[in-house]
Amino acid sequence: MNNYIFGAAYYEEYAREDRLHRDLSLMEQAGINTIRIAESTWSVEEPRCGEYDFSHVTRVIEAAAEHGIAVIVGTPTYAVPKWLSDLDPEVLGRNKFGPRQNMDITNPTYRFYAEKIIRKLVSLTAPYENVIGFQIDNETKHYNMHNDRVLDGFREWMRARFSGDIEALNAAYMLRHWSASVASFEELPDPEGTVNGGYACAFEEYKRELASEFLHWQAHIVNEYKRDDQFITHNLDFEWKSFGKPGQQEGYSYGVQPGINHYDAAKALTLTGADVYCPTAGELTGMEIAYGGSIMRPLKRSPYLIIESQAEAFTGWLPYPGQLKLMSLAHLASGTCGQMYWSWTSIHGGLETYWKGILPHDGEPGETYREISQTGSLLKKLSAKLETKAQSRIAMIISPENLFAMNWFPTDKSLIYNDIVNDFYRALYEMNLDCDILYDRETDWSGYDVLVFPELYCASDDLVSRVRDFTAAGGTVFAGFRSFFADENALVRPDTQPHGLADVFGIHYQRFTKNDKHLWMELVEADGAEVIRYYDDKHWGDYAAFTHHRFGEGDAWYLACTASVEELKACFRKVCGSAGIEMPQLSWPVIYKKRGQLHFVMNFSDEEAEVSAPVSGTDFESGKRIEEDDRMLLPAWGAVILEKDRN
Repeated sequence: MNNYIFGAAYYEEYAREDRLHRDLSLMEQAGINTIRIAESTWSVEEPRCGEYDFSHVTRVIEAAAEHGIAVIVGTPTYAVPKWLSDLDPEVLGRNKFGPRQNMDITNPTYRFYAEKIIRKLVSLTAPYENVIGFQIDNETKHYNMHNDRVLDGFREWMRARFSGDIEALNAAYMLRHWSASVASFEELPDPEGTVNGGYACAFEEYKRELASEFLHWQAHIVNEYKRDDQFITHNLDFEWKSFGKPGQQEGYSYGVQPGINHYDAAKALTLTGADVYCPTAGELTGMEIAYGGSIMRPLKRSPYLIIESQAEAFTGWLPYPGQLKLMSLAHLASGTCGQMYWSWTSIHGGLETYWKGILPHDGEPGETYREISQTGSLLKKLSAKLETKAQSRIAMIISPENLFAMNWFPTDKSLIYNDIVNDFYRALYEMNLDCDILYDRETDWSGYDVLVFPELYCASDDLVSRVRDFTAAGGTVFAGFRSFFADENALVRPDTQPHGLADVFGIHYQRFTKNDKHLWMELVEADGAEVIRYYDDKHWGDYAAFTHHRFGEGDAWYLACTASVEELKACFRKVCGSAGIEMPQLSWPVIYKKRGQLHFVMNFSDEEAEVSAPVSGTDFESGKRIEEDDRMLLPAWGAVILEKDRN
């Protein structure tokens, strides 16, 4: 891989003066080889209905070619122009004009004009040699669309799901409760008023499918014009953990995305793309970067592109010296084929005024530019050495359906599904145990030794059967509390818990409670399982908190309660030990990742760290020879890249 993408979003339309060639010269000097354009400015590209002006787009593409810079063209459909909402107010649904992503992506008027500008833009730009790919839309989600058309579509979706059998639907969601059953699909009520969690979750699933369909629709159009050597990508993002004022953007990437199913959406793409934003300065851990890689890599089992990452971002997130380089290396080590920043320059107006880019508001290169330039030079050298990151031996199974089920039936008012997923992942990350994250719809578990199920509440009979077969055939399974409790419709199973797997885990339980230490604790009784730990509780000390059971040729581990990250680490030591996975010697804040012959030893700490070299090889930057177990000094927020000797 000798064409690692290193770039930034570029908005020449926002510039208050003509600085195009100066910007491109600065990019060239910094090692930036790619820009992303056009995705945010439909109103510039079509200022009035049917009047197109792509002069900004072609001007940037042609100037970029002069500087040897490639271009990714984005379809500008996530921020609608005022003339379109005036033409058909239903384009905005229940929203007001102003914000981005405020439209109904199923609206026929919106689709009609979106298709026209996509065709105009892509047909115009695809022939340019330096246009290497297209980004369809931007951070697409369903945006809580809600109108008669969406509801009618939902009713037809339910009709197909239950093969026209309305009584099967009534039973699947237990609609007899509180007199909610219906006699026909036409009678299905608006889910917005429902008190039935399973029915509400089905509506969310339908809307996620609409979001995925929207991307497939755009990809189909782009495919009519793009060259064979041009890719189609999209910046899949994650749930946003916000901590700023309402309406502001302060926050970061946090777990499973509720508004679209990545597994389905990725099928529209030829190159998986993602946006990953993470806390920096004293709060930089690198976990969000690793999590992004864990969930993106398996979607196509290939390298992925970071389309947006922060340079400076907002107040309080100015990276300490060395952190920009460290974050880039963490992305690289996690399996990327490129990394891009949002954005090239800090803009002077609008909501993103203080989401700062590579260049400050005065447009002059500063310390951030200089560190990114040094990073670009290193990445260019590393790109010739890159190999596809190997599949992990551990896979964590997640599901957006579970996310919404846990909103309806929460473990505790202070816990959401993504809190639990992130705690399980953090334990693995801090132990340097590499992990892939798979959606529950993924059926190919080949190559994995350990499957981890953090609170997989909803599970189909097919999934339960595959877990059973995986364990019997020699695999290792680790399930967290509440897993396999309900079916795919969030309807609680009427048999011994965990459903269909009580004999696999060698346990059963009927009751659950909480205490001062655990927000959820199942009163598990062992039926052949070895009890690793009982509850430390005056009243419930006879019940198992953590168990192990041999089933067939494999091992089944069950954690019956909420646990701290340190307690989860203790569990993983036993789980991975039973699967023959060796515990790494290094642990957080020193993160160790391998990508082919390149071994990355990264220090996510404000203090120096002295560690033993994990392998023999050559320090990629200094050229110094290092033997395995030699002592290495890692600077604060620094890294050593070892090129391992080939056998």
